[in-house]
Amino acid sequence: MHCGAMGKRRYKRRNRIEIMFARLKDWRRVATRYDRYPKVFLSTIALAELVILWL
Repeated sequence: MHCGAMGKRRYKRRNRIEIMFARLKDWRRVATRYDRYPKVFLSTIALAELVILWL
C-alpha cells in the first residue's frame, strides 16, 4: 500500500515538471536557445517561468 502512495506522489510531481517544460517550449527563444551567454539564458528561463506561473 505504501509503495502505491509513493508512486502516485512521484507521478504527480513528474507530471508537473513535464507540463512546465512543455510550457517553456512555447517560448521559442528558450526552446532554440538564441542567447550566447549562460547567464542571459537562465534569466530568460526565469522570466518565462514567472510569466507562465503568473498567468
